[in-house]
Amino acid sequence: MFLIKLLFAVLIIVCAVFYILYIWDFSLVLLVVVTALPVLMLISMLIARKSISVEFAVKSSAVAKNEVFDIQLCVTNKSIFPIGKAEAFIEYYNIFNNQINSIELHFPIQSRNSQRVTFQLNSKFCGTLIIRSAYINIFDPLRIFRFKIGKNISETITVLPQGYDINGTVSYTDRVNDESLNFSETKPGDDPSEVFDLREYTPGDKPNRIHWKLSSKKDDFIVKEYSCPIDSPTAVFLDLRCKDFSEFTLPVYDTLIETMVSLCQLLLENERVHTIIYYNCREKCFVQREINDINALSSAVKELLESVDDNLAFNSPEEFLSDFGFDGWSSFSFITTADDLEMLSLFNDYIDADIKNFFTVVRDKSVSDMLSEHQAFNITPVIIGKISSSIKDTEL
Repeated sequence: MFLIKLLFAVLIIVCAVFYILYIWDFSLVLLVVVTALPVLMLISMLIARKSISVEFAVKSSAVAKNEVFDIQLCVTNKSIFPIGKAEAFIEYYNIFNNQINSIELHFPIQSRNSQRVTFQLNSKFCGTLIIRSAYINIFDPLRIFRFKIGKNISETITVLPQGYDINGTVSYTDRVNDESLNFSETKPGDDPSEVFDLREYTPGDKPNRIHWKLSSKKDDFIVKEYSCPIDSPTAVFLDLRCKDFSEFTLPVYDTLIETMVSLCQLLLENERVHTIIYYNCREKCFVQREINDINALSSAVKELLESVDDNLAFNSPEEFLSDFGFDGWSSFSFITTADDLEMLSLFNDYIDADIKNFFTVVRDKSVSDMLSEHQAFNITPVIIGKISSSIKDTEL
C-alpha cells in the first residue's frame, strides 16, 4: 500500500514537470486528473465508511459440541460507492481458556446492498465461544487508502455438552420428600396418597390395600398398588474451580460439566427428580436448580455456561455449605478437580446423606493414598475425556 502511494506521488510530480515543460492543454488535463484521483478516492471512502454497517448473525445461540455451525458476517453498504476489496480478521475463543484463534476473510462490498459472508466453526469442547471482529479493512479501488470499520462487533455461542451412557445404579431409600407430587410411572411403591395401579388379589397382599367398592362390583378382590415417590432428596454439586491452567484447561472443564450431565441423565432415566448446585458468575452466588426432565437439564446447563465470565472466578463450596443445611439427603454427589483431604472433610462435616460420592477429575488414574482411604465417600477418579469408563459403576 505504501508503494502505491509512493507511485502516485511520483506520478503527480512527473505530470507537474510535464505541464511545466509543455504548454499543451493535455498536460494540464493530465495533471488535474492525476492530482484529483486520490482526492476523489479519499472522499468516496470517507462517505462509504460512514455508510457501512457490520454485524454477526447466527441461526442459533446454542449448538452441540463437535457440530459445525455457520456464522454470517452481515455487511450493509448504503452509499453509492462500491468497495472492491475488504478484509475481515475474525477472532474467536472459548471462555474457559481464552486461547484466541483467528480466521481471515476477503470479499467485495456492493453499493446500496446488503450481503452476507458465511464461515464455519466448530468446537471440540463445551463452553461459551466468543466471536469478535479484530478489525475490518476497506480499500478504495486504487488501493491508496485503507479505513477500518466494524469495531467492537461480537457474538456469543453456547456450545452444549454431551451426556454419556453409564451403567450406574440409582438406589431408592426411605428418604423422600413427603410433600412430593412426583411419582414413578413405571414402578409401584408405598405412598398411599397416589394409586399407581389396580390388579387382582394375590396371596400375601395386605388386606388394607383391597379396593372394597370395586371388588364388590367385580365379584373378585381388587388390590390397589400405591405409587412410588421419585422426588428423593438427591443432589449433584458441581465445583468449577480449576487450578490447571494449561493445555488441559479446556478438557478439564469439559469433563467436569459432562460428568454432571451424565449423572443427571442417569437419574432422569431412573425417574429421579434431583437438584444440581453450581456457582453462577453472573449472579455471583451459588444456585440450585431442580431437574425433573431433560428440558430442565438443558436449560440449567445453558444457564450455567452463559453465566461464566472471562475471569473464571468461582467461589469455594464452603461459602454455600456454611449457609445452607444439608440434612437428610438420599444421595449427594460432588464433582470437582480438588484432590485434597480438606475438601472431603468439609463435605463430611456438612453433608448428611445415605450415599456420598466424590468425583475428582484427573489426568490419570493416580489419586493420593490419603484421599482414597477416606471412608465417608465413594471416591471416583474421572480421567479427562473418559467419563463412561470412569463412572460406569456409580451408585446414586
